[in-house]
Amino acid sequence: MLRIYLQRFVRIRSGLVGAVLLVALGVVGLAAPVFEPRDPDAQALAERLRPPSASAWMGTDELGRDVLSRMLRGARISLSVGFVAVGISVVIGTGVGVVSGFLGGWVDAVLMRLVDIMLCFPTFFLILMVLSLLEPGIFKIMAVIGLTSWPGLARVVRAECLKLRELEFVTSARALGVTRRAIMARHVFPNVLSYVMVAATLGVGGAILTEAGLSFLGLGVQPPTASWGNILTSGKDYIHVAWWLMAFPGLAILATVLAFNLVGEALRDAIDPRQAN
Repeated sequence: MLRIYLQRFVRIRSGLVGAVLLVALGVVGLAAPVFEPRDPDAQALAERLRPPSASAWMGTDELGRDVLSRMLRGARISLSVGFVAVGISVVIGTGVGVVSGFLGGWVDAVLMRLVDIMLCFPTFFLILMVLSLLEPGIFKIMAVIGLTSWPGLARVVRAECLKLRELEFVTSARALGVTRRAIMARHVFPNVLSYVMVAATLGVGGAILTEAGLSFLGLGVQPPTASWGNILTSGKDYIHVAWWLMAFPGLAILATVLAFNLVGEALRDAIDPRQAN
């Protein structure tokens, strides 16, 4: 089945473009120290707000730091926030969705009311409220984004499990005396995994945007640690004299989120049985 999905995926050009871009971003993020032309935290006030040139391809910021070096280092931070936050969200959302959808009854009622309560609060404002009560920190940002973004995934997984538990292979497993825990682990979870992968891929882009928004408000990754969000934030005060401080991180966020969305859409088309031919 996985090979069939992969064959469908490689026929979708937009998905391949997104995948290539994500691989390139991943390599840049992992090997950022190798590619950095200068120390991203090294200040040179005599060179502050220099436009892009041969000596500084993306110019310098208000403290004379090399923007390219900070962008490369920021790629690692922004991608890490996206992946870790979505990892937390996927674990919680998938677990709640599988248990709720498969067991049903009072368990389903209690878990879905919890999801309803979570969905009553606008996610971004809930994150703002929680972070305003905590000391700033990158791991806290990852945790808060992940812990507040799982309800949507839980609903999707639950809906799929409601269909799966009525299918013949699940009924046969029950008749053979297989425990509910084993059925969920061996039969239900593998069948919702493809949907979880799509949701996770789309969620990473959303988490990166959330981190950028938090950094823009001063509640995200704190300086001097570089992230695309706080590079963008520092550039807003110099937009009329140093356009590059907002242009390059803005384009990086746009390209990354677009790449994740292209891959997510391609995955969704690849696992759709109506795409089979």
